[in-house]
Amino acid sequence: MKIVKLTLALLLSISIVSCSSDNDDDVDLTGQTGSVVLKFDNSVGDLDFAFNTSFDRANGESFKLETLKYIVSNVRVKDSEGNIFMYPTASNVFIINEAKSNNAGEIWVTLDGIDAADYTEITFGIGIDQERYALGADGQGDFLAEAEAEGMLWSWATGFKFMRFDGTYSSSTVTDEGLNMHMGSVGSSLDNYKEVTLTFPNTILVREDKTPEVHIKADIAEAFDGVTAVNFDDGYNQVHVDETETGVIATNLTGMFMVHHVHNN
Repeated sequence: MKIVKLTLALLLSISIVSCSSDNDDDVDLTGQTGSVVLKFDNSVGDLDFAFNTSFDRANGESFKLETLKYIVSNVRVKDSEGNIFMYPTASNVFIINEAKSNNAGEIWVTLDGIDAADYTEITFGIGIDQERYALGADGQGDFLAEAEAEGMLWSWATGFKFMRFDGTYSSSTVTDEGLNMHMGSVGSSLDNYKEVTLTFPNTILVREDKTPEVHIKADIAEAFDGVTAVNFDDGYNQVHVDETETGVIATNLTGMFMVHHVHNN
């Protein structure tokens, strides 16, 4: 009987130790900060994106791009208690440029100084919101020069281009016709800023010694085959500042992103 009791006690103590080692509930995270790496991975449906590669559409058209870039801003994360951490405004704007991707086809955005917590979702904007725009040239800091160098400013109007898809398209009527989708806002008169909220497939743990990696798939085909499918032949091969056309593309972009997986490193 003593042997049985000792065995049960041993098993119970192992169980308690095991549960304690897997549970961060008792860890004091006060004052702790950490980093999160966002890995943007552009694709066309289930296919990896590649420059100057022809991709077919369901409507019979095809396209290939030589430029692919878009602006992401106002990144914030929500923890399991409902608290929201907004990344500092001054640094909270990024150009996701496929030309700067690594060998895995990913563009990394590293967010430092995030409050330690267990986070369940992320929200970010596509483009520049009116509040940031209202800060003027001086309020944009280094980003204004970066946007200009990347060709993300209108040369003949005020405001930012939120996306640039440049290349050619082919259909039953044309071959290698010019394709230039430059959607954005024009001052305060045309506001195409949108936001996206994505739930993590499992909680990410931000700690001093943990840097989670969030793999975000961006299906660029959603830009023209999303909520509203459009035809390049109908004029959507040249999208710039038309209120209707840019509004359609802006809404379509909100369906472009998904969190494929996360790593708690």
